[in-house]
Amino acid sequence: MVIAPFLALRCKSDGRTVALRRKSGQTAVWTARQEVPVPTRKDRPSLTRASVVAAALAVADEDGVAKLSMRAVARRLGVEAMSLYHHVSNKDDLLDGMVDAVHEEFHAPVPGQDWAEQMRLRSRTAREALKRHPWAVGMMDSRRTPGWATLTHHDAALGCLLEAGFSLGLTGHAFALLDAHLYGFLLQELALPFDGGGAELEEVAAGVMASLPEGTLPHFRRFTLEHALQPGYDFGDEFDVGLELVIEGLSARLAAEQA
Repeated sequence: MVIAPFLALRCKSDGRTVALRRKSGQTAVWTARQEVPVPTRKDRPSLTRASVVAAALAVADEDGVAKLSMRAVARRLGVEAMSLYHHVSNKDDLLDGMVDAVHEEFHAPVPGQDWAEQMRLRSRTAREALKRHPWAVGMMDSRRTPGWATLTHHDAALGCLLEAGFSLGLTGHAFALLDAHLYGFLLQELALPFDGGGAELEEVAAGVMASLPEGTLPHFRRFTLEHALQPGYDFGDEFDVGLELVIEGLSARLAAEQA
């Protein structure tokens, strides 16, 4: 009897594939292996540009933008990396989409509404969004091909200032100053070795104070002991204080320009 080198039989009882293998110079042996289901097209996640961008945001939020790659995004979605290119052209296009998505989390100022309140809302919501996406702080104005959400956000902010009576020049100054306060504060806030205030700040301050030669840095000591280490202090509260100073200064400049 001639036995085929490989014969596969289906076991009706358990759905396994049973194979009869014959190796050179050996007696034929029976082996069994568990059948691995092959995903069908409908089992695979449905991809869109929005879902790809959302997955990229999650990767960057968890691992940092330095770890962002098409493969990392594909792994998160459970697909092959090449399938992403149906929705984004390349990594730069993906980054454009990510920055665009973060801009959508900012309050868009409403032209014709009170400009100061609109800018407060914009700055506060932008700060919260960027704390959720800290990798984005240095990228928000870096894109050479900004997306529609980015452009419409800027148009709304500019329109709010212009319709409030700001000249073109003062509008530019105001926008730059408000963003400098926003991004500058975030760079400092996110880099601090403590979370705002409380026990972590006390621990850091104690270590610094212990390292100082006795009798030195009197102003630093006074500020730290009499202000920063007092109950209720939180560095994050300085954001709104600084924002009000910016708005007060812009209000005064607007009034002078309109006088």
